[in-house]
Amino acid sequence: MSKTLVIAEKPSVAQDIVRALTPVAGKFEKHDEHFENDRFVVTSAVGHLVEIQAPEEFDVKRGKWSFAHLPVIPPYFDLKPVDKTKTRLNAVIKQAKRKDVETLINACDAGREGELIFRLIEQYAGGKKPLGKPVQRLWLQSMTPQAIRDGFDALRTEKQMQGLADAARSRSEADWLVGINGTRAFTAFNSRDGGFFLTTVGRVQTPTLSVVVEREEQIRKFISRDYWEVHASFLVEAGEYAGKWINPTHKKDENDPERKADRVWSAQEAQAIADAVRGKAATVTEESKPTTQSSGGLFDLTSLQREANGRFGYSAKTTLALAQSLYERHKALTYPRTDSRHLPEDYLPTVRQTFEMLADSGMKHLAPFALTALNNGYIKPSKRVFDNSKVSDHFAIIPTLQAPSGLSEAEQKLYDLVVRRFLAVFFPSAEFQVTTRITQVAHQGVSHHFKSEGKVMV
Repeated sequence: MSKTLVIAEKPSVAQDIVRALTPVAGKFEKHDEHFENDRFVVTSAVGHLVEIQAPEEFDVKRGKWSFAHLPVIPPYFDLKPVDKTKTRLNAVIKQAKRKDVETLINACDAGREGELIFRLIEQYAGGKKPLGKPVQRLWLQSMTPQAIRDGFDALRTEKQMQGLADAARSRSEADWLVGINGTRAFTAFNSRDGGFFLTTVGRVQTPTLSVVVEREEQIRKFISRDYWEVHASFLVEAGEYAGKWINPTHKKDENDPERKADRVWSAQEAQAIADAVRGKAATVTEESKPTTQSSGGLFDLTSLQREANGRFGYSAKTTLALAQSLYERHKALTYPRTDSRHLPEDYLPTVRQTFEMLADSGMKHLAPFALTALNNGYIKPSKRVFDNSKVSDHFAIIPTLQAPSGLSEAEQKLYDLVVRRFLAVFFPSAEFQVTTRITQVAHQGVSHHFKSEGKVMV
């Protein structure tokens, strides 16, 4: 009987796939490096098992790095096993070459890097002669058992994934070309007077370093300047209010962003303004208008990292690790490595089910808001949330239908952050009444303006 080999990116995902398939495909038997039943063989990589390398004749040793050997542009790239995971690679290849395995399923992470991990394994396993076995792609948005089963019901073809595979391979080869040529060129230049001064260059590393250096130069060149603000208290029948002096004719200076309408650049001028208005009568003009404020959009990875850093002080790396744990281990969040802040237009029923889960979850700090949204019909189509044109390979980070348990304090904070934003985007915009008051005090033909602002939720 023919079987299908499923290759996941890591062992924990392989175990999740086995648990999800068992109710519909039958019990799996556990072996050293894989799981197997009558229909499937499930195994996994541990990240990258294979990497690209130039043919041996292009391997110039460090002591011979010079401009004479540049540029290094091989006509093709060889593949080599990653040394520390050779045993795992051999185990995966053994399963892929089995005669009873007729189809392969790429179940590595649903992204560019996951595509590359599988493609390099497949290419290396075939050697000079391709394996010649059809490949399908499992594309998961969340790791709940039902989401995994749904993914197996909607497998993508190898042709559908070819563009992503080409992008991944191009990126990998570009990293090699820029890194090898740039590092050797700069090292040769810096070592021209003798010695060996390794100077690493990278496609991502070097532009990032440039940004850091540019910012450091701005900091070093920055000259601090003192400025003053003039604040005043004004008495009215109802009490008193505060105002800040502004220059009504101020215009932004692109060359000097520190110059602002409420700043005075000498103590003498600030004191003169204070002396001129002290104890004087004033005239007031006031404008009050309603305004609304919507919540921020759903999170993608970058916006989640920024928000978590601002609220909790989490680094970008910490936030990604927490989100990955909530996705893989707890199955509580959807795929975190996304650049989209929208949902597919057919996702409305799933969103409603998620609200129902939250309302019944027993999470007292979240459940009442989910229930309010359900009872008031807040969950409805909106381009602000549901927009196919703004969904890439993955949609925004949202909670899954699985209520989490056993979260660490840090995981709970991040989960709550995502859920609160998910709830908020469906609630009506907050309504405010914004009042701007300009108080003018005249002195010897000169009118000084003070601005007061107030914002009240309606």
